[in-house]
Amino acid sequence: MRGRTSALKIEMDSQTRKTLLSWLRRQKTPAGLAKRARAMLLLADGQTYSHTSKQVGLSERHLRKWAKRFITQGISGLYDSQRPGRPPVFSPSSGSVSSEVSL
Repeated sequence: MRGRTSALKIEMDSQTRKTLLSWLRRQKTPAGLAKRARAMLLLADGQTYSHTSKQVGLSERHLRKWAKRFITQGISGLYDSQRPGRPPVFSPSSGSVSSEVSL
């Protein structure tokens, strides 16, 4: 193996591996979450960061960011964090504009 070796080593137990594999099998898993789960599985199997980033479709910089979060927070680190900004105007359950529209 040529090149540098990374200080970030991904290790996981069998339960974590089962959870990540189940995310990949589910059709309802968000695409970003599935991409990060696949990347962590490849890294845990010994793939390099550069090879994994090309295979999964993430930049190497972002892959390292997600790997650090996975190492420190575990599976919960793979979820998107809350983003700043204005809260939604409509509730997710209603999904439509109010019926009281004045013309």
